[in-house]
Amino acid sequence: MKNLTPALFLDRDGVINREVEYLYKSEQVQFIPGIFDLCRAAQALEHKVIVITNQSGIARQFYSEEDFHALMRWMTEEFAREQVILDAYYYCPHHPQFGVGQYRKDCADRKPGPGMLFRAAEEHRIDLGKSLLLGDRCSDIEAGAAAGVGKLVLLAGTEPSPCISSARYVVVPSIMDAINLLPRNVSPPKATGNI
Repeated sequence: MKNLTPALFLDRDGVINREVEYLYKSEQVQFIPGIFDLCRAAQALEHKVIVITNQSGIARQFYSEEDFHALMRWMTEEFAREQVILDAYYYCPHHPQFGVGQYRKDCADRKPGPGMLFRAAEEHRIDLGKSLLLGDRCSDIEAGAAAGVGKLVLLAGTEPSPCISSARYVVVPSIMDAINLLPRNVSPPKATGNI
């Protein structure tokens, strides 16, 4: 397909904001240093910025889908204040073991499944092979590998040991270290007008 764009795919909890168990209130959010710099760098390279997040707190009924959307609207506004456009966010509200009612199911969207990435690619015309995924868990890396994301980056600190995965990925100690890993093979815009 022509006219595809690369994306920066971000896990939310542990990457965008500090990990808080079952976060759903804005007053609990602490943005991780460097996240806005990374997103601005990605946008300068014409990457879309897309959040991909498991939300088992919904499945467990610790908070509602509307609570989740309200928080994401607030986060989107906070990003906008930092001159960052969040192009989209995708979430999986299911859990195969601990979900209650309709939320108890094995879902292809739940990472390490690649479903959210495939949906984002289709809906936003993303070139997955030229994109980067930044996560803090092996399930993020596995989802990215299954979807064919070109560059997989694991933020150190959450996983105690290397991921058991055939996927090739890079480990970085901080978000700022991920900036130089953004794919830069984006075609320059075509010149217009007379030369």
